[in-house]
Amino acid sequence: MCGIIGISSNKPVSANIINSLKKLEYRGYDSAGIATLSDGEIYEVKSEGRVDNLENNFDLKNLRGNIGIGHVRWATHGIPNSLNAHPHSSHNVSVVHNGIIENSTILKKYLINKGHNFKSQTDTEVIVHLITEHLKTSDLEEAITKTLKQLHGSFALGIVFKDMPNLIVGARRGSPLAVGYGPNENYLGSDSYALKSMTNKITYLDDGEFCVVKKDQVVFFNENGKKVNKKILELSSDEANYDKGDFKHFMAKEIEEQPITIKTGIKEYVDNLNKDINIFNFPWKTKEIKSITLVGCGTAYHSCLMAKYWFEELTTLDVNTDIASEFRYRKNRFKKDNLYIFVSQSGETADTYAALDLCNKNSMKTCAVVNVIESSIARDSKFVLPIHCGPEIGVASTKAFLGQILVLYLLVLKLGSLRNEIKIRDYQEKIKDLKDLPELIEKTLLHDNDIQAISLTFNEAKGSMFLGRGFSYPIALEGALKLKELSYVHAEGYPAGEMKHGPLALIEEGMPVVVLAPRDNYYKKTISNMQEVIARGAKVLLITNKSKDEVVSENIWETIEVEHTNDDLLPFLLTIPLQKLAYYSALKKGYDIDKPRNLAKSVTVE
Repeated sequence: MCGIIGISSNKPVSANIINSLKKLEYRGYDSAGIATLSDGEIYEVKSEGRVDNLENNFDLKNLRGNIGIGHVRWATHGIPNSLNAHPHSSHNVSVVHNGIIENSTILKKYLINKGHNFKSQTDTEVIVHLITEHLKTSDLEEAITKTLKQLHGSFALGIVFKDMPNLIVGARRGSPLAVGYGPNENYLGSDSYALKSMTNKITYLDDGEFCVVKKDQVVFFNENGKKVNKKILELSSDEANYDKGDFKHFMAKEIEEQPITIKTGIKEYVDNLNKDINIFNFPWKTKEIKSITLVGCGTAYHSCLMAKYWFEELTTLDVNTDIASEFRYRKNRFKKDNLYIFVSQSGETADTYAALDLCNKNSMKTCAVVNVIESSIARDSKFVLPIHCGPEIGVASTKAFLGQILVLYLLVLKLGSLRNEIKIRDYQEKIKDLKDLPELIEKTLLHDNDIQAISLTFNEAKGSMFLGRGFSYPIALEGALKLKELSYVHAEGYPAGEMKHGPLALIEEGMPVVVLAPRDNYYKKTISNMQEVIARGAKVLLITNKSKDEVVSENIWETIEVEHTNDDLLPFLLTIPLQKLAYYSALKKGYDIDKPRNLAKSVTVE
């Protein structure tokens, strides 16, 4: 979960590398470094902490060179400090790395026996010394090919060489890597976001490939060192979504953008004239799909859980959900009539990609729900459903979560309609209700002042709970996750009916508990469960929807009422107060909201 940038140019590159590292900082931010080639030598500058620390490093002012590599780190091997920061260098090779080398301990022993000395605690340094060793007897392409074959695990690499001052080598297995093209300079980067300020012409490396990047030429090779041709993609040049504008944080902006992003998603998929959903071109006949497996991590997994409830409510399909990091290690009984749906904001989540890869190797039906259509998961899935949310920079996902559940809901409706399991009138009525959703979200966003006041109680508590039943249960999980991610407060989501089977023991006087109880089929049962925690001293924040009926309960601490809509769409509205609760809790604590500790946006390690 690190960020890589490389630039080969006809002019000094350090300033552009620093600017790109700032854009990549969402991928890791516990240390940063840069290496350039100048006067036949490799020059390194590294700093602990954010890119700002690197930029303010006095040594950076003396860094020259028209070719260089940079890195932002999310620590795996070795504590975050300047010694373990990338790049790592020998006398003639410097490397930046995203990923994990699983056999680094064995390789390190082998290299020490060869006389190599190690300076850091990282797994990455073995790559430096392996390449250095192979260059003693091999040319560049052969040395790279030999090195890559010895590495077990995942990696994206940027490599420069003292004796070859006109090129950068990039290599990819498991972790994403892109090449960008510009006038008199070419680029290497972990994703298009870092490159977009310099170019909109991109090529993505596939697994096992490496490339040689010069200022006026890029050559690609397969895992056997044979040259291959690659397509150049032209990306949109819209930069507006990468700017915070008048907002203090990207997350605040992304929460407020949700009415627009949902409106965009509906516009992309809903044909209002024909009252239909534009999900066509399935690679399979509907009757060939008899069951569904939804796979994701973190927030994306909660999207999968949400979809499971919808699938079960509106179709007769058998539905399972799976945490991606567990999926590939179980003995899966692959079925030809099963559709495997993979959900990922970045489309580069390593665990989710590994699950997809396993399904592809077993010739399964695969579908991707992603935000980045050029991503690895999108490219390797047989069918892709983009969520059309635009760039999401805040590490804690907000608008992408709503985008994911919107697209999954639309897929549920479409499959239910094609299978004749949803009546035509009901199908068209549900499509009609979607038209009002952006405005309902916009109104729900107005609960700002209430939530700001409430958030203080959550900050002062040593823990909290989020409860929900049915459609509200996945939203309770997502609300708890957001609070954990941003304010570092212990929070757990539970099915409301599960409290009496153990978690009730944790309730004590003054403990804040969020109860999601919209006026749906589960309302009365959830209110009963709420009374159980109130009786034991909990301070209950009830989140429900507007209704003429009074809430049938006493001693509720605070109540927030979202707008009214059909039961299927209430999860979209219930999510908004929970996002804001997490945001304001972190804001009052003074935490870095867009870059919470120990986390990264695109999780490209297993």
